[in-house]
Amino acid sequence: MKMTHYQHGQPCWSELASSDSEQAKQFYQHLFGWDYLDMPLPEGCYSMSRLQGDDIGAIYPLQPQQRHLPSHWTCYFAVADVDATVDAVQAAGGQLLMGPHDVADAGRMALFADPEGASFAVWQAGAHPGAKRFDEVNCLCWVELACRSAKSARDFYPQIFGWQVRISSNPDFDYTEWQLADVSLGGMMQMDEQWGDTPPHWMLYFAVEDCDATAAQAVALGGDICVPPTDIPDVGRFAILKDCTGAVFSIIRLSPVL
Repeated sequence: MKMTHYQHGQPCWSELASSDSEQAKQFYQHLFGWDYLDMPLPEGCYSMSRLQGDDIGAIYPLQPQQRHLPSHWTCYFAVADVDATVDAVQAAGGQLLMGPHDVADAGRMALFADPEGASFAVWQAGAHPGAKRFDEVNCLCWVELACRSAKSARDFYPQIFGWQVRISSNPDFDYTEWQLADVSLGGMMQMDEQWGDTPPHWMLYFAVEDCDATAAQAVALGGDICVPPTDIPDVGRFAILKDCTGAVFSIIRLSPVL
């Protein structure tokens, strides 16, 4: 859907910091049909990912202070006031990693880690609202926190974003949906021993028309499949992939709404 404004707490932007941003741009161009608007950085370019002329995210090279990190995706959440959000995050036990600072007249941002270390960013819109398309094919459609303590996350994030919590139980695990005004915008899973030493993180999901075909294409483009295409009853079919530079992301073919 076309977006011109985001409510406080909605996911609003996706950003890839890559060890080889030019290679990553080619990967996603072929996988999702994105093209790019390049904006100079001190080192490399900040490339706006675009779909049918609309900004939907960005890809940029890992900066000097990030080069100890692997390629990774970051989710941004819309906020009414970045500086007030900094205070709220720190009061709730989170950590400020970068910012807050203005991005010309586009908006104001900050980067955080939650109490378990999962990183996320926030965006106070100025001239740029964030992604101009959301929840459609080849765009961001869902974000999901993997954490060690669901209780801790349920305490932390509603304080920051005003989210409500909806918990669905099944025989294997409880799944948390984050909601605003009874509309789900993301989810949460509690990691168990099967996750090994995987650190807490936010996973980004991109909508696709065909999960199996997209997963196969990712491999042909030099990526890898971390979790093969799998059905989620009453939701859709998803896979977890790794791009050609090592960044992990998910795809999902959502079931039609009846």
